[in-house]
Amino acid sequence: YVLSFCLQGMKKVPIDKAEWEGYFDESGHLVKSRDFISSNILDRGLDPAVRSEAWKFLTGYYSWRSSHDERLTVDSMRRKSYEALCNMYDKIQPLLETEHRDFMQVRSFINSDLQRLYLRDAQGYAIVDKKQLEKILLLSYVCNTEAEYQQGFHEMLLLFQLLVEKEHDVYWLFQFFLQKTEHSCVVNIGVGKNLIMLKAVIAFMDPVFAKHLEGKGRVVQSLFPWFCLFFQRVFKSFDDVWRLWEVFLMGMPCRNFQVIVAYTMLQSVRDQILRENMGGDDILMVSHNRGVLPSACCLVPRLR
Repeated sequence: YVLSFCLQGMKKVPIDKAEWEGYFDESGHLVKSRDFISSNILDRGLDPAVRSEAWKFLTGYYSWRSSHDERLTVDSMRRKSYEALCNMYDKIQPLLETEHRDFMQVRSFINSDLQRLYLRDAQGYAIVDKKQLEKILLLSYVCNTEAEYQQGFHEMLLLFQLLVEKEHDVYWLFQFFLQKTEHSCVVNIGVGKNLIMLKAVIAFMDPVFAKHLEGKGRVVQSLFPWFCLFFQRVFKSFDDVWRLWEVFLMGMPCRNFQVIVAYTMLQSVRDQILRENMGGDDILMVSHNRGVLPSACCLVPRLR
């Protein structure tokens, strides 16, 4: 069997609020199987009105077996835990500022990144709470020893800030997202593994293309920006990014699906790369300019 992907113009109707609510009984327990729901999300995606709640299940914030009352308890627990983390951070912040050079450096990186973040609504009002982003990014850096801050995290966190309203939900969804995706977008954990797998997939599926890339030096390694931000800068809209990320969260249609996405992007410009004898930076540029994946909802897996 060969796993291939097709770009289809027909957009399927996503799961709306009425359908989502129909997945639960009066007590809030699921009446549909998790596999059924996952398959529908993979095939059709989620309506924006559903996404904020559905992502709490997809990330593991909520248990799929929980009732409505149990989820209320979880919400309260998450809020209190976040408040405790904030209080702890406030107490140790003076020590971090005076004794830990790395902390000051990371804070400088975060401030620099946030200064370049510019997003306004149709009326021209800022819709980015940069103070909240800075607070959560610093707290995440201090509390999450596995995932150090890396350039671009501010852009990823922005999508969680736009997804949910409450500050503690923004923090926890980001943490659960990193864990659920096995830190695949973190440079010092998963990005290197993704690049190794991508190189192996190219060599197996397309030896001629692999030989060309090998002759150009560290071309595959130069594609690390795709994985660092989970393709956030590749797609045309936030909805497309959320659509792809929720597929990553489900682990469907296969584990390490992000590697298959990257391979598909390369294959979409393969002929041009060979014809124009391109290297790494040129490949990144032509992939983005061509809009290889114009809509995540159109990336449909097909086995044949």
